Amino acid sequence: MISAISFDNVLSFFISGLTTGGIFALSALGLVVVYRATGVLNFAQGAIGAVGSLTASQEFVDKGRNEYVGYLVAILIGVVLSLGYGRLYAPRLAHRDPVVKAIGTLGFALALLGLCGWRWTARIMSLDLPTDTTKFNISGVQVTLTRVLVIVLAVVVTVGVTALLQRTRTGLNMRALANERELASMVGVNVTRAETVAWLISGLLASITGLLFASVVQLEAASLTFLVIPAIAAALVGQLRSLWWTLAGAMIIGVVESELTNFDSVKSYKVLTELIIGAGVVLFIHRSRTVSFQPET
Repeated sequence: MISAISFDNVLSFFISGLTTGGIFALSALGLVVVYRATGVLNFAQGAIGAVGSLTASQEFVDKGRNEYVGYLVAILIGVVLSLGYGRLYAPRLAHRDPVVKAIGTLGFALALLGLCGWRWTARIMSLDLPTDTTKFNISGVQVTLTRVLVIVLAVVVTVGVTALLQRTRTGLNMRALANERELASMVGVNVTRAETVAWLISGLLASITGLLFASVVQLEAASLTFLVIPAIAAALVGQLRSLWWTLAGAMIIGVVESELTNFDSVKSYKVLTELIIGAGVVLFIHRSRTVSFQPET
């Protein structure tokens, strides 16, 4: 019942929703950057983060090794995997249909998921980051520094990537590739450099997202791999172009999904939030374009 929901519950789930929305946003921003520069919808975004997070947890933290080195290794793994795919395999599909490009990344994601299952025990865990120990009290709700950093980082990354795309030559080249790849290449745009930067940013965001998701939600290969689903839904809100609308979409998805936990009758269906919002945006865009191109009578 709505009357039984306390303000503390609403606030607690709202903050939790903003945090998960921030994680969705970081992953989605990586998707948008790669898509704008290469035309590839990267289904391996979550799996790349999974490999790095599990490496940090299983090979460093659990074995008593330096955890900070583990976090750096996790980030490095994400960058290497993303660049490896982007430079070695993706160019072979550069002139194929978008669906073929996406299926290529899906295969890569499944391969990485299989690697995680082979190397590490399949169990649900969590990764305690140093920032988890610092806590704040907001209107009676206890919030860790990690959750605050997630939200701040999502906004900072959006600002930073927007500045990169709008104010640097590399960003200009990436935008040119998004508009007309062949023409951009003909007029002297360094395609290789622009694509490399895009895959590097994507890998960096994938690994950071994986570490944050493992701390805030859970550390499990499949869950991290399927993190790409809400990320794609958020990216669709931004039509795979607008970074700010992508951020807004991710936050909305996170908050709505979290707040639905207050309602016993629908909380078991909250995982459908990203699918409903993503599908709704696609249908709205399709309908808008159909109406705009309808001939006058």
